[in-house]
Amino acid sequence: MKKILFAAIMLLAPMAMSAQKFGHFNSADIVQLMPEYATAQNELQQLATQYQDDLKRMQDELQKKSEEFEKEQANLLDNVRQRRQAELQDLYQRMQQSAQDNQEAFEKARVEKLQAISDKVTVAVKKIGDEGGYVYIMDVTSGIPYISSKLSTDITPDLKKALGL
Repeated sequence: MKKILFAAIMLLAPMAMSAQKFGHFNSADIVQLMPEYATAQNELQQLATQYQDDLKRMQDELQKKSEEFEKEQANLLDNVRQRRQAELQDLYQRMQQSAQDNQEAFEKARVEKLQAISDKVTVAVKKIGDEGGYVYIMDVTSGIPYISSKLSTDITPDLKKALGL
């Protein structure tokens, strides 16, 4: 009895496998077509420019004060010279901290903007998967070494339609 059941399962297994649907898409291609991506890139560029301008102003201020100090230091009293050196050091440290804070804020903004775009793609992929009866839908951008075009359906056109692209 067990042998007959096993044989029946083995005969039905290939049919069950062929009934399963697999899909794939390239998220990098999709994302670049999205208007949200262009908007995010523009906003990030503006933010980067703002941070660069802020840092440039701080560098210019430090440079100006350093040059003034270099010209005057021979004529300054020791306590005044030490205080001015401390002020320059403090300004330099604030500039370094500002650069680090700006980099962290920029990275956080970049991650948030791209995550919102990724979430939108994920929702569309899930909808296509549910409606199309797919078992798996894989993103080829993640470095999958091989996907059979005979056994897997490219859902990119469906995804573009679902995203309004």
